[in-house]
Amino acid sequence: MQSAYVERIVDLMDPAANVLLNLSPEEAQAAVGSGDPARVRAIEGQFAIVHRSGKTVRLARSIGRPMRYFLAKQTDGPCLIVAERISEIADWLRANGMSHQFHPSYTRMVPAHHLTELSLLGCPDPNPTYSRFLAPERNSLPADREEIGRAYIGTLQAELDKWLETLDPREPLGVLFSGGIDSGSVFLVLYDLLLKRGESPARLKAFTLSIDGRGDDVSQARQFLDALNLGLFLEVIDRPADSLKIAETIRVIEDYKPLDVQSAAMALSMCQGIRERYPDWKCLVDGDGGDENLKDYPIEDNPELTIRSVLNNLMLYQEGWGVHAVKHSLTFSGGQSRGHVRSSAPARVLGFRSLSPYALPAVIEVAEAIPFIELTGWDHKKLYALKGEIVCSGVESVTGLQMPRFEKRRFQHGSMDRATFESRFPSEEAAYRAEFLRLFV
Repeated sequence: MQSAYVERIVDLMDPAANVLLNLSPEEAQAAVGSGDPARVRAIEGQFAIVHRSGKTVRLARSIGRPMRYFLAKQTDGPCLIVAERISEIADWLRANGMSHQFHPSYTRMVPAHHLTELSLLGCPDPNPTYSRFLAPERNSLPADREEIGRAYIGTLQAELDKWLETLDPREPLGVLFSGGIDSGSVFLVLYDLLLKRGESPARLKAFTLSIDGRGDDVSQARQFLDALNLGLFLEVIDRPADSLKIAETIRVIEDYKPLDVQSAAMALSMCQGIRERYPDWKCLVDGDGGDENLKDYPIEDNPELTIRSVLNNLMLYQEGWGVHAVKHSLTFSGGQSRGHVRSSAPARVLGFRSLSPYALPAVIEVAEAIPFIELTGWDHKKLYALKGEIVCSGVESVTGLQMPRFEKRRFQHGSMDRATFESRFPSEEAAYRAEFLRLFV
């Protein structure tokens, strides 16, 4: 009788894809290996990290980088495969004669902001344990929009400043830009930061997507930049409608939620256009996470939500209902922890190093400190107006620039006209889900 199991770990994660702002890769991995959530919280940046100690494996990630695992069974003991993508796990199993064990639903997404601990004991392996490492103190800021704006945008700029420290001062920087509040504030904060650092803002571009020369984002982006005499930074990426391929997009993001697929299709087409024009371009920055932080999604569009559930639940839009909730998906996790692949995967598959500064833990921490209930009194309209008030005030306080503000719209709606959108994207989730299953089953 076999008295002990031989564990095996296959780590397919690329450490070079982490954006670490204050620690070396070795220090960050040691923090995860310590098992101490406070030490993991001290890691600043965008990361997904694996650490093994004997039969114990610890995994931790921020929103900006996905990380999955799969537990395969072998005669000699369990084999844990850790990777960024489902396809990487499937390919490894196929190459090692274990494809019969694979199904996409058997993979597990490490939930963002939690230290996940696995014990490879074998037959059966116990469920993972989760220890939260990002635990913001809620409602700790005063109900003063100007002070909140300074804190929020000030933290955004501080994190971007640390990021710039990791780059060559001549490295070109591209912002995926629509002229909306999130991409607009990221662009202006970066522009101001380059000036403060004594570096040339000429390395900065505002890339705006237009499908078949249509969509409202181009005119909005132009109005935004022209109002600040910054129009020279705008570069339109014009792409044909047939560049929007649902099957290819689902293959890239490995998910089927309609809004995320639609947004990712825009990001994929845009990144393809940038890559064709600039074969050597590396760094892209986006505003993804801004809506989640300031809770700026139409509650009326989701029958599962009320304003009370949105304002009462910690990081609901970032994490979903939470790792211990019945609705939590082990395969995908929840909220932006799941959906951020709409931004990260298209950039990564085309060879870019992308950063989503609004999704960094330090920035989320400030957002969760906002006293939303006191500021809105449970009023939907006040909640939807709050992001513009806070961000515009913060941008002016931090940069001195008065940021134009436009009506909110999604990436996929601003990049093309309505007829093109309706002709390219099914309205029912079942069509997207079927394509996802076709890829893997």
